[in-house]
Amino acid sequence: MLDSLSTRLQSIFDRLGGHGRLTEENIQEALREVRVALLEADVNFKVVRTFIDRVRDKAVGQDVLRSLTPAQQVVKVVHDELVELLGGSGHRLAPAPHPPTVIMLIGLQGSGKTTTAAKLARWYTKQGQHPLLAAADTQRPAAQEQLRTLGAQLDVPVVAAAGQTPLEICRQAREEAATRGLTPLILDTAGRLHIDEAMLEELVAIRKQVGPHHVLLVVDAMTGQDAVTVADHFNKAVGIDAVILTKLDGDARGGAALSVRSVTGRPIAFAGTGEKTDALEPFHLDRLASSGSSARTRSHSTTSASSSTRCANSGRSTRSSACYPSARRSRRRRKTSPRSRQTSAASTRSSRR
Repeated sequence: MLDSLSTRLQSIFDRLGGHGRLTEENIQEALREVRVALLEADVNFKVVRTFIDRVRDKAVGQDVLRSLTPAQQVVKVVHDELVELLGGSGHRLAPAPHPPTVIMLIGLQGSGKTTTAAKLARWYTKQGQHPLLAAADTQRPAAQEQLRTLGAQLDVPVVAAAGQTPLEICRQAREEAATRGLTPLILDTAGRLHIDEAMLEELVAIRKQVGPHHVLLVVDAMTGQDAVTVADHFNKAVGIDAVILTKLDGDARGGAALSVRSVTGRPIAFAGTGEKTDALEPFHLDRLASSGSSARTRSHSTTSASSSTRCANSGRSTRSSACYPSARRSRRRRKTSPRSRQTSAASTRSSRR
């Protein structure tokens, strides 16, 4: 995810670290390149503008420019702002004080809700819990059968009744989860190709009457800027607690990850990285922003290497004391005092006699 953006940022910071001293012009030039890299990664332009302004306010200051390692200070500012942009220290779904914990999945048709429901069930099973799936998508043909098949593969029970409304299915599932002591209860709700009022009214009714503890919006990362629009609309109409980004293993440039959280104010909880049920993992902020740490280390190495290059290009011998302080100290130790030289000369004359 965002491999291209990480590579671009590393290249920018490597060049920044090559300067012996940093000026405000150097930093401004680097920030312009960062801005272009973020826009090309499909990050929302408003998010990019706010991000660059925040970095500029912190990076272009006397404390940074006069520090011993200004390039590393700038990289740290960018890294910290990336982590903050993605949601600070991360987000985990807290269990309900009285089981079952109810997790409601919402999103457009084709975003991967049904597969994500099965992935979540598998993830919670590996955590030692006993989930229950509710097939409340009565709009898409074969959606309930798909969830039954996935549940059978995972040995996870599925509540799905023909002829019932989505709200009735969710209510029945909650009662069954409480009776059987199963948690969490994962609700797979219906989606549409586009947001419409009928879908939103259905989702609002389920949230109001079933009372889920977590409402997670499933977003296809490959939709780019549309993902931000969808997330903002769902958040205003239904209310969401966190986001699950799917299809991050495809051709997505990943800018949605940086944009969704900033626009909605909701964190990213999980990331889907494949079609199989085990291709889901908690969203790790530091992994995404780690290019800053990597570049910070590499900029330090670049500075050290540049010193060696200057010595090599100066025409001095590889034993030059200017480039090798240890050689200078060694020669200093070999120097003898005037009295020692006189004693040595007298011994030489005596031996000749």
